[in-house]
Amino acid sequence: MKYVAMIYGNQAKWDAFPAEAWPEAIARQEAFNAKYRQTGELIGAFGFADAALAQLVRREAGAPAVTDGPYLKTEEHIATFYLLDCDSLQRAQEIAADMPIADTDPVELWPILHASAADN
Repeated sequence: MKYVAMIYGNQAKWDAFPAEAWPEAIARQEAFNAKYRQTGELIGAFGFADAALAQLVRREAGAPAVTDGPYLKTEEHIATFYLLDCDSLQRAQEIAADMPIADTDPVELWPILHASAADN
């Protein structure tokens, strides 16, 4: 079963993180990524750019109509998401709890109901 694990953040939170702590935080995250890539349970990990760079795209008269985003007006936004492939929900929960950020922030876990392979 596939799952999406999401981490939330905001620019103020990232700006408040001490610059000297970033290298260790990134190293811990890369170690987590490598560990679960090796087991085959981490399909991909994707970090988003600043929410101020998000765009909304609609179709108007058959053409893209683009406006600045993000659509949701919330304090926090999705900062990173992970695509997991696990044998069980319990295993996905274990992996989410093993994320370095799980010590201080929750990781939101969603089962994927439907998938369409991108490599066809």
